[in-house]
Amino acid sequence: QVQLVESGGGLVQPGGSLRLSCAASGFTFSSYAMSWYRQAPGTERELVGTISSAGGSTNYADSVKGRFTISRDNAKNTVYLQMNSLKPEDTAVYLCWVRTIWRSYWGQGTQVTVSS
Repeated sequence: QVQLVESGGGLVQPGGSLRLSCAASGFTFSSYAMSWYRQAPGTERELVGTISSAGGSTNYADSVKGRFTISRDNAKNTVYLQMNSLKPEDTAVYLCWVRTIWRSYWGQGTQVTVSS
């Protein structure tokens, strides 16, 4: 059973930092690229960024480029999203995503709120 479990969300002030984790199980984690998405109330889900299976390549949405960093630890079956210089517009539910041979899977999401 494929499972993605996000954690690390919370309330942070503008300019602050937060590190999200996505713990994966039920598939060969090191074989697949992983992505982070986010969705704010009343908006469509947005791709934040993606990391390749071995972690050698990443890409990011323009809105977060230079502030967010995706990394992974294949030995721990975990992908991370380091968020720095946070802005109120970063407020959203952040979700982990993977497409395996069989289908795509979403985590349950973790709430990030950036507010003073």
